[in-house]
Amino acid sequence: MASVELQNLVKDYGPVRAIHGVNLTIEEGEFIVFVGPSGCGKSTLLRMIAGLEDISSGTLLIDGEVVNMVEPRGRNVAMVFQDYALYPHMNVAQNIGFGLKMRNIEASQIADSVKEAAKVLQIDHLLDRKPGQLSGGQRQRVAMGRAIVRKPSLFLFDEPLSNLDAKLRVDMRTQIKRLHAILETTTVYVTHDQVEAMTLADRMVILRDGIIEQEGAPIDIYTTPSNRFVAEFIGSPQMNILTGVVKKNGSDGSVKIGDQHINVDPVSLVDGDNVLLGIRPEHLDLSKDLVLLTGVADVIEPLGSDTMIVCKIGDQELTARIPADFPVSPGQEINFSVEPHRLHLFDQTTGLRITGKAS
Repeated sequence: MASVELQNLVKDYGPVRAIHGVNLTIEEGEFIVFVGPSGCGKSTLLRMIAGLEDISSGTLLIDGEVVNMVEPRGRNVAMVFQDYALYPHMNVAQNIGFGLKMRNIEASQIADSVKEAAKVLQIDHLLDRKPGQLSGGQRQRVAMGRAIVRKPSLFLFDEPLSNLDAKLRVDMRTQIKRLHAILETTTVYVTHDQVEAMTLADRMVILRDGIIEQEGAPIDIYTTPSNRFVAEFIGSPQMNILTGVVKKNGSDGSVKIGDQHINVDPVSLVDGDNVLLGIRPEHLDLSKDLVLLTGVADVIEPLGSDTMIVCKIGDQELTARIPADFPVSPGQEINFSVEPHRLHLFDQTTGLRITGKAS
C-alpha cells in the first residue's frame, strides 16, 4: 500500500491550464474516487499520478518520495483503462501474465500468480479463452488481473466501466469493491458517474475545471454539499434548486418561492436577498403533517418501484420521488412536506452554501 500526496499540482497545455494547483493527501489503503463532468481534469490528474503526463509545477509524492521525474515503471503503480487493451492473439492466462513475462519472472511463478489473480476475480475457468470469446465484463476482469499480478502499491482506474451496459456496470462495481476489500491496496478511481462514485468511494473528490470543489466521505458530500455545483452533481435525480427571496420579520425568517413561504433560520440572511433553496426529490414527503410546498403535477414517470413527478410551482419546476402506489394525474395539486434539516440554502450569486440552515 502507498500514500500519495499532491502539493499544488499544476498542468498546463501551452497557454491552457487544465489543473489549477491541486492539493490532496491520499492515505494508505484508501479508495479515492475522482468524479466530475467531462473535461474537469480528473483523468489528467490520474495520468499525472501514473507518470503518463508531465507535471508543469508542484510536487507529487508517493510514500513520501518525490516522483515528479520518475518514469511510470519506477512508481510501482498499475493502471486499468476503459478499453481493456488486451492482446487478441493471447489467451486469458497469457494476457494476465504478460507483464510479468516482460520482467523475466520465472514461468512457474507467473503461472502461480496468474491462477491466484484469476481465482480472486472469479475467471479461473476462462484462462484458456481468447479475448474475443469473452464478454465485456470478463475482459475488464482480465485487465484487472493483469494489474493485480504485479502486486503494485497503488491501483489506478480510468473510467474502467464506461464501455459496459448498465447491468454489467453494477456487477463490476461489486467486483471492484470486493477486490479492494481483499487486497486493501490504495486505489484512485476516475469516473463521471456519480452513482459509481458514491457506491465505491471511501472518499470522493469532486472536480470542476481543474479545481477541487469538495472532497469528503460520500454521505457527507450528499448531505452537506459545499456549493450549488456539488449539490446538483451528486444525487440522482439531481437536487431541486428553487429561486427565492429572503423575508425577515424580527427574529423570524423565510424564503419566498412564488407566493409560498418556507421558514428558515435567519442567521447570515438579509431581508430582500436572492437565495437558492435546495431540496432533493427523495426528501419530499406526501404526509399531511406539515405542508411546506404545493405544486401542480405536470409530468409523471412511473419507474416500477416508485414514481417521479415534475410539478410546477409558479414558473419553476420541482421533481419529487413518490411511492408507486400514490394516485396522481397531470394537473393535480400536490402538497409536500420535508424535514427541516434536509433543506439547503445557497447564495444565488456565488452558488456557495449559506451557513444559516432552513428550519
